[in-house]
Amino acid sequence: MKSFPLFTALALLTLAAPVASQGQEYTNFIRQIQYPSGVTRDVSVEQTGEQESPLSIDPGGARFELWTVKNTPLTSYLLDNKYVGAYIPTAYISIQTEDPYPTQPRTRADRPYWATIEVTGLLSGDEDPPASKQVRVTLHAQSYGENGNGDDIDRNDANLIAQGYISGNGSYNLNFTYHYIPSTNSTKARGEERLSVFSLEDYQAPADVITSQYVQIWPVADATITGIAQNGLYKSRMPDVNINLNDLYPDTRVYAQVYQGDAQLGTEGTIVPGSALIINHSVPQDRVLTLSDWDDSFPDDGRWTMEVITVTPFGTERLAHVTFELDRTIEFNGSVTTVE
Repeated sequence: MKSFPLFTALALLTLAAPVASQGQEYTNFIRQIQYPSGVTRDVSVEQTGEQESPLSIDPGGARFELWTVKNTPLTSYLLDNKYVGAYIPTAYISIQTEDPYPTQPRTRADRPYWATIEVTGLLSGDEDPPASKQVRVTLHAQSYGENGNGDDIDRNDANLIAQGYISGNGSYNLNFTYHYIPSTNSTKARGEERLSVFSLEDYQAPADVITSQYVQIWPVADATITGIAQNGLYKSRMPDVNINLNDLYPDTRVYAQVYQGDAQLGTEGTIVPGSALIINHSVPQDRVLTLSDWDDSFPDDGRWTMEVITVTPFGTERLAHVTFELDRTIEFNGSVTTVE
């Protein structure tokens, strides 16, 4: 194996983490771990900027971890990590979804995502060490559990789905139309899938993650309508109706609409007052809407349909519907007599 002189250049680490904090609520630091000695050094950093590494990089390379610590309650978050070395190749992973959310790639259990892996710095000479000629790519999947949101999970427990090797520099595109998160109902899967690029084990250092990226996958929403029956007949005031909404996607607009006639997808009706809801959270939400005193939504008697509509980054969809008859006409039966 080819020998290398001591790698004395200092690495520059650029901070670009969206969760890295501002103000007094958080403390940010970089941890440098030397290989193969295991010597560790921490250095505090600002939210953005550049600075030299606290230690020179040994021949086995070094891992740089970007951490932020929330002061109250005391909680640590690993935001990013990079492995660099004398002949360790470099890699970059980009995950794209239909959701433009800028902070973290995310999608829904029934929607695809795409990934691009770019590898540079691989060598191909006969005398180049094996660790400089290949990288290993893995795909892991991990469930957040029922109603989980990913807080405090141990990513070492993720399931290894597949792995392969890349032996040439360049850009590699992957398409994922199916998700691998363990779930008894694929539409209700909630968790994450993680792509990682590893260096190979070498006499100077163990195999380690060069870079990784994960995508959060959230369940498909559903809804039920109670208080009004399919094909029911209503002759006076409309009853109170509850709309139970489950697993609303983090970026969602929901409303109930009514229109005359049988249910027909794509029909634009009248939005029921009090039924509009905007979800602007980072994790799915459950809600219950109650409709009361909503008779003014029906200007005429006849056959009507009510639909629960959701608008997400993936389009406009119907979650639930019910069709019923409305007959508020008051009839009097009687006779008129006169005395002559």
